[in-house]
Amino acid sequence: MEHPGGQVCFVPGAWTGERGRFRVTGHRGRAALGSLVTLEAPSPDRVTPHCPHHGHDEAHCGGCPWQFVAYGAQLAAKEARLHSALSRLGVAEVQAPIWAAPETLGYRNRARLRSDGERIGFLAAGSNRLAPIDDCPVLTARNRETLAALQGRLPEPAWRPRRRGPLTVLPIDDENGPEAVAPDAPQPFRQGNSAQNARMRDWLAGSIADYAGRPTVELFAGSGNFTEVLAAGGCRPLLAADSAGDALATLGTRALPAVTTLALDLFDAAAPAALADALADAELLVLDPPRDGLRQLPAFIRRAPRLSAVRYIACDVATFARDLSALLDAGFRLEEVQPLDLFPHTPHLELLARLARAPR
Repeated sequence: MEHPGGQVCFVPGAWTGERGRFRVTGHRGRAALGSLVTLEAPSPDRVTPHCPHHGHDEAHCGGCPWQFVAYGAQLAAKEARLHSALSRLGVAEVQAPIWAAPETLGYRNRARLRSDGERIGFLAAGSNRLAPIDDCPVLTARNRETLAALQGRLPEPAWRPRRRGPLTVLPIDDENGPEAVAPDAPQPFRQGNSAQNARMRDWLAGSIADYAGRPTVELFAGSGNFTEVLAAGGCRPLLAADSAGDALATLGTRALPAVTTLALDLFDAAAPAALADALADAELLVLDPPRDGLRQLPAFIRRAPRLSAVRYIACDVATFARDLSALLDAGFRLEEVQPLDLFPHTPHLELLARLARAPR
């Protein structure tokens, strides 16, 4: 919403074009933060949320903040945000139409529940407090069964936070049942929407058809979600690097042909030098970084004189735009950006980008 004084104010629970009364609660940079007091002119895209726990205050779950908006409007807002970022770089014409999720409910294959030993839920909107839940319609059917089984164990003294520490985390995954839930155990990375992850893998497979037998470096390989696609496509030799040694150990058990793994902090200033030998021969670079992107991507590119293509899988529009700008400055051209809705009812947007080095 826009404050009468002209300042932009971000108000959870309000949608583009709506008018109402809101209370300023803080500031973030030059923008204000606010809470909705009364809604005077609702958007035609406003709908009734599927979940009774949906909301935008400390009494409600903060997991699906856009659930009050029609799905088509959610997709349009995500496309518009990406178009704005690409327009500032002069490359918006290569943006493809967004791939909608085949299911907007029942898609979440994993989650991190929270518990105080007496209740189970998620974090409340905008806080670290527990928002208890009875059910969660975005979870897959098996995860909903696991949630119900865990609730049947309450109260559970073993789930009480130690002293005054944070809430106990109960990681769930639809590849396992409730008996496999280990409180506060680390959860190896896995894309949270299986159907959309399959689509991402298919996109990558199609985009590397010309790179069989050509040296490849993969950054942020994790446990091999995309490494498997690269190996099946004949990209070799293939060096897969990641900072998570346990994930790479899982990748190692796949015994993929011509794949070498390297545990390395890719955000460390010394990482490009540590990969110098592999980068010197690499013709294809594939990366799937976390939300921070890879600010020192130019340093990796400078050590890869034979590099002809980049496949960038991004989960944050702003950091992708920053890294894309660096790639354009390094002589690459953006050939395609395919947006994909990995998490319906949230602002999250996944991006699949194909770049090629411009002819010298």
